[in-house]
Amino acid sequence: MLSTILLAAVSAATASAGALHLEFRPHHGGTPLAKGGTFAGGTNGDLTLARLDFLITSLALRKTDGTWVESAPDWADFVSTGKRRLTVRCDGVAAADYQAIRFRIGLDPRTDLIDPSVYPPSHPLHPDFCGLHWSWQGGYIYLALEGQSTKSVQGGNGFSFHLAREGNAPVIELPVNFRGGGPVTIRIGMDVPKLLDGVDFARDGNSTHSRDGDPIPGLIKANLTSALKVESVAADTFAAAAPAPAAVAVPLPAGTTPFNLEIPDRFPQVNLPADNPLSVEGVDLGRRLFHENRLSINNSVSCASCHQEATGFSDARRFSIGAEGHTGDRRSMPLFNLAWHKEMFWDGRVPSLREQVLMPVIDPHEMNEKPENVVAKLSEDPAYRKSFATAFGSPGVTVERLALALEQFLLTTLSHESRFDLALRRAGDLTEEEKRGLQLFVTEHAPERGLRGADCFHCHGGMLFTDNSFHDNGLDLTDSDLGRMLATGNEADRGKFKTPSLRNVDLRAPYMHDGRFATLEEVVEHYNSGVVRRPNLDPNLAKHPAEGLGLSDLEKRELVSFLRTLTDQRFTSPATASNPPPTP
Repeated sequence: MLSTILLAAVSAATASAGALHLEFRPHHGGTPLAKGGTFAGGTNGDLTLARLDFLITSLALRKTDGTWVESAPDWADFVSTGKRRLTVRCDGVAAADYQAIRFRIGLDPRTDLIDPSVYPPSHPLHPDFCGLHWSWQGGYIYLALEGQSTKSVQGGNGFSFHLAREGNAPVIELPVNFRGGGPVTIRIGMDVPKLLDGVDFARDGNSTHSRDGDPIPGLIKANLTSALKVESVAADTFAAAAPAPAAVAVPLPAGTTPFNLEIPDRFPQVNLPADNPLSVEGVDLGRRLFHENRLSINNSVSCASCHQEATGFSDARRFSIGAEGHTGDRRSMPLFNLAWHKEMFWDGRVPSLREQVLMPVIDPHEMNEKPENVVAKLSEDPAYRKSFATAFGSPGVTVERLALALEQFLLTTLSHESRFDLALRRAGDLTEEEKRGLQLFVTEHAPERGLRGADCFHCHGGMLFTDNSFHDNGLDLTDSDLGRMLATGNEADRGKFKTPSLRNVDLRAPYMHDGRFATLEEVVEHYNSGVVRRPNLDPNLAKHPAEGLGLSDLEKRELVSFLRTLTDQRFTSPATASNPPPTP
């Protein structure tokens, strides 16, 4: 049996004897094809690739005597052009001569129905890690192919093909001769244009979610066999960048009490920072600091001034007002369920929560204070000196400890007790209007197949109601704020902003990164009829007709009614607040 060590890439130093690497190479006519690359789509026009992701399971090798060596039943991995994850690995290949390789694109029916919350954060089937699960809608996406076309279908120029559901997971067998027992890399070419052979956007539509009766899944499934070919075999060590070093785990400081952060059963598993274990004392200190005005230059505002629990840990302003009366150019983001966030701010310019918490302190438009001045002010307070010593096991107020305490507190600001959650647990119910709104939320818009939906779930699906990614959602851009491009310098990120969670959305008006919409009704109307077309527009919006979704007034009301079921009732009442301000 092959072992189940599942890695996307390993360094030469960690490659072991018996390591097998499958390196996938998306291409068009032999030319490598990466995210943002273009290729000829025949009658469908020239196509631009925005996403090509797929799952790989059931790996097996055929020996020259005809017998097959199977991987363990739970072996799985995924490939993603957007994440530059093009190589999968399996260790433990015995020394023998092999003549074929076999694997499945997708999952067997049993695995497809497993609750994804059972998988740890580093597992390839973890929904946040692979990004290929429909969460409470059920099941995985086996292959996602998305992008834009130079030709339009019913006014839309995007395409979004999701191969999924039982019967649509092809088993691929490829001839290849190699000797196992040492590190081997098998390069497999994927001719991307061939995936769409026989698919006519004008005839078949420019999207699929593999519903019964849809011809596109069968075509893509059949095309996978001809699109995949072994290009080369190299009996050498696969070289890749060494993975980032993991945080060194540290014990709880002496005398502190572990803080039991209860992750809801349906939420994806998450890694909490090993080098900053949560304690009751640390969380309490962080809560006090969050409400502390002395973090600002003139002791006038705190973090809580712009992130109020009653408004979903945001505020009710289009642009928050800083300590000295200045305003920024983006509105305050909601601060809950942050343990699942991998990049912070609307443009993702900061990679960790502990770095993020200090940015408002030094920002001239916000607190405009130097961290060392904050430390000096807090050090003058005997109560703070005692709290820092208690929380960290030794005396000392430092900038690092300030950030760690705020991180601890913010990791505890969970939101998971809405009417929607109660309905999922069958501890409550939604009204008929709200149920119809939910159906609109999770239904794609495909008029050619008689499907009328709002198509919200692509970016706002799952229990977190966000994919924690960055998208161009068709807003009319200003020259002063080009979104994620300002952080990355990449033209492909122009106009992309982080997807906020829709939890507590009814509390968080105004909306969008610049607060341009005053009501949920205005937000819904933007997606219904106001999306601006441009090259970076998310394919799942670009595929819609140019005139919009055509939702009726009743359907728009139903959708808004459902969105209001996502309010966590604990946030709206000081008596039940999950993280009340400290007692003065």
